[in-house]
Amino acid sequence: MNINAMRTILKAGSTVFGLSALFLLIFPCTFLDLLQLDKSDGMAWSMRMIGITLIALAGNMWNNSQQRNDQRVANVAKIMCVCAAGLGVLTLMIPAQLGWFTYLYAAIGFGFSLAYLFAILKKN
Repeated sequence: MNINAMRTILKAGSTVFGLSALFLLIFPCTFLDLLQLDKSDGMAWSMRMIGITLIALAGNMWNNSQQRNDQRVANVAKIMCVCAAGLGVLTLMIPAQLGWFTYLYAAIGFGFSLAYLFAILKKN
């Protein structure tokens, strides 16, 4: 396992999630529009709730990237590998027409999942 790569990927993922969280909190209807979803008050509220939870996730990812215990870093990377793939799959299952942003968002999830997987499988 390449722990240094895992730490870097966790930090990069933390940054991406943090920026996504801010976007969701400030511009929830724009995000919904990009995903071609309904822009109701309820959906905007849901996007803001997701934004708040992404801030927590981003903070935890950043903090875990700085763990001294390599096994803990590896455990977090394994969890994020599965979750990033799940994000990609669920994005493609969106109950709306698939557009450029949907494909981009899914690709980001799959990209992070693959990055984690390569770091997990790489021999030092």
